[in-house]
Amino acid sequence: MNPLPNEWAIKHRAEFCAATRRPFAPGEYFYTLLYHDADGYRREDLSEEAWRNRNENIRPFSFWKSRYEPLPPKPAEPVPREDAEQLFRRLMASNNPPANACYVLAAMLERKRVLKQQGTTGDVFVVPDPQLRLDEVESVQNEVAQLLRGATDKIET
Repeated sequence: MNPLPNEWAIKHRAEFCAATRRPFAPGEYFYTLLYHDADGYRREDLSEEAWRNRNENIRPFSFWKSRYEPLPPKPAEPVPREDAEQLFRRLMASNNPPANACYVLAAMLERKRVLKQQGTTGDVFVVPDPQLRLDEVESVQNEVAQLLRGATDKIET
């Protein structure tokens, strides 16, 4: 048994100073201090001002200086999950579902873990493999995109 994965569980960088609670500004330097407690490692991120004013008798296990850069915003999903899932369910419930589009939507939803291959729990969808050739992929992608645009338009109106 390897104890390291649990011992080294250290939280990510904070967006603000642990002492002053002031948010860090882009480009600002700050200090990260690691303390080893009974519960494992504890991280504190301090502004330079808080670093200078800290109690030097309380010594961290480790520390370093970094430059704060905000995380880039998460890119918006090109297609909201609900829309793709709703479209997939609607197509699968139709009398003659488009096999290629259903297969691509099922693969997309499975990759995003919306759909999962399981035994007998939950909804069951049988999506036959249409044996798409590489030269057909672009037209199927366009078909799915057009269906999704149509689904979004129907939801918005």
